[in-house]
Amino acid sequence: MTRDLKQRIAFTLGALLVWRVGVYLPVPGIDPQLWADIFRGQPGSIWQQYNFLSGGVVRFLGICSLGIMPYVTAALLIQLLTLLSSAVNRLKQKGEQGRVIISRCTLAVTLFLAAWQAYGVAVGLEGASVVSEPGLLFRVSTVLTLTGGTIFLVWLSQQITARGVGNGIAIILFAGIATELPREIPKLIVSNQLGVLTSGILLALVLVIVAVAALVVMMERARRCLPVRFAERQAGTRMLPGRSADLVLKLNPAGIMPAILTSWLASMVFIVVSLAAWLAGKGGGWIGGLPFGLGYGTPLHLLLWAAVIVFFAFVYTAFVCDPDDMAEKLEKHGGALPEVASGDAAAHLDHVISRTAAIGATYLALVILLPEILISYSGAPFYFPSTSLLIMVCATLDIEAQVRAERRLPPG
Repeated sequence: MTRDLKQRIAFTLGALLVWRVGVYLPVPGIDPQLWADIFRGQPGSIWQQYNFLSGGVVRFLGICSLGIMPYVTAALLIQLLTLLSSAVNRLKQKGEQGRVIISRCTLAVTLFLAAWQAYGVAVGLEGASVVSEPGLLFRVSTVLTLTGGTIFLVWLSQQITARGVGNGIAIILFAGIATELPREIPKLIVSNQLGVLTSGILLALVLVIVAVAALVVMMERARRCLPVRFAERQAGTRMLPGRSADLVLKLNPAGIMPAILTSWLASMVFIVVSLAAWLAGKGGGWIGGLPFGLGYGTPLHLLLWAAVIVFFAFVYTAFVCDPDDMAEKLEKHGGALPEVASGDAAAHLDHVISRTAAIGATYLALVILLPEILISYSGAPFYFPSTSLLIMVCATLDIEAQVRAERRLPPG
């Protein structure tokens, strides 16, 4: 292990320790014990799942409870603008100056989203009767506290990406899941001892977890290779010979981003419902379900969230795998796709990427919605952490790739 790698690992661990302190510091003005009692009374709810994904921030209601989801959503919105607006796309191509402007715009959108969500949290907490002194002062302090926690996490994740190991956002999510996982194992053992979970169901759960983990590893490592032929060309005074290579495309270019965005969107929808219920004089909206047949586990709910996951997967794939940009770079370096005309390279790449992304999006939707399907249609009395497995496996593969690069090891 190199000295630089040791320093990166030490920095990452130190940053995670600072983040964890923010998780345990409660939002001012609430009764943490009363909220914990209410939270425990909602087994299998969307909040239990979001709490598992976020490392207990919902259960503790700490100053970092909003996490970094507002920033991820803001970044996605800006990326959508680059696809839909030629002006924003030109700004992106201006180099460092354009990057700084886009970064500031992303931060501004993050502030808006975090403040909006924080206000919904404040109103929901008042409706749940866990606030000692409800009113304007509590809402303002909650908005400032939670928004500040989000901005701090954005900065911390960027520092981990630049000076630590792996992607900062994925590392924070990975650490949160890892800290919550030991709490779930004793619950399963106690449920088995009480007869709530039979030994057969418990064994089946273990087998399903192993199977899903294997599926995630297989799909995240899956690649589509397109043969590329580079013609002979001159570079300065040297003549470079023609050669063949492969254009490697991931089966799931979007990675864990659709899972992260979907979990954040789910929490935001519940907060909006809570706020609407409060404005209508029905303060119980914070814990209640969704109207119009959109309740947890209903077919319409599953179809809606599957569509959202597929949408996020395609949008993010379009951002990281731009066919026009790829075709332009191939032409610039003298590359060509065999049996494809030079003017049709972008269309051919778009066709291949779209078909590949469709498989990846279907796999993501199945993995992310698996817990809801198991709870709703099999009567399983537990929360199956398939999205957590997805995040943990992807983060682990990312860390492995960076460590191998630091140590200059061949791929596993």
